[in-house]
Amino acid sequence: MPVHLDHTVIPAHDKAASAEFLARILGLQVGTDPFGYFSPLELGNNVIIEFADAEDFYWHHYAFLVSEEEFDAAFARITGAGLDYHAGPLGGKGEIYFHSGGRGVYFDDPNGHHMEIVTVPSSKIGPDTRIRTGPFGPARGN
Repeated sequence: MPVHLDHTVIPAHDKAASAEFLARILGLQVGTDPFGYFSPLELGNNVIIEFADAEDFYWHHYAFLVSEEEFDAAFARITGAGLDYHAGPLGGKGEIYFHSGGRGVYFDDPNGHHMEIVTVPSSKIGPDTRIRTGPFGPARGN
């Protein structure tokens, strides 16, 4: 059997508020934890993200693979909420990035974790892949 990620835990100052924030951006529903330890979100590939209350932690980075339509909807929710967004280390504030015919954008959650939505898997980025940054727009070729 190949190895698959089953779940991961994200530290948060307020687990419920953090789960609600990400659920709202990604168009998901917050689940319930029968033991009350976590505020879980189940992704489409059966991976569960579990938010847990914590006081002292360093930021984490999470990237979510979405369809073009899901990207457009999530990006509308990001801008509609007035959140800052950027093209990561490759571009500036108010930009997204383009590569391999897809798009990506970074935004921070209320805990300072760096969230990212992408429409092309990171495994498609090769040594000859050209990555461009710019304003929001439809996917283009590399």
